Amino acid sequence: MIVCGVELSGSDAVVCLLNLDHGQFSLPECKVRKLSLKKNHTRADLQEFQASFAKLLSDYGVQKVAIKERMPKGKFAGGAISFKLEATIQLISEVDVEVLLFSPAQIKSTLAANPLPITFAETGLKVFQETAFVVAFVAHMAK
Repeated sequence: MIVCGVELSGSDAVVCLLNLDHGQFSLPECKVRKLSLKKNHTRADLQEFQASFAKLLSDYGVQKVAIKERMPKGKFAGGAISFKLEATIQLISEVDVEVLLFSPAQIKSTLAANPLPITFAETGLKVFQETAFVVAFVAHMAK
């Protein structure tokens, strides 16, 4: 099963695909590392972002999308645009995928019970994709 891990930051959705097949993890080759919302944040821009995200999910046969949840308030609160992006992803209807949200506490407890089998440096992914990779791993491990 292919999971698309997502970290929402500003007007960007950083993505990482992670496949689990017969107990073996693999990183499907994916040309897309992040999708960005245009600066205007109009309805048309949101629809374009949604269409691009849906195409990514369809092209790579993604079955689940795992998003690192942002806090609504406090020191680590997410920005308004990131909440728009989250809603846009959750409302994708063109592709039948399950969208899951994982809080930082859920991620931490899942990683404590199921440590990453390799270090992030060994994945060959870009540094900015680490959180998306971790949340995709957590989605596979979560019961």
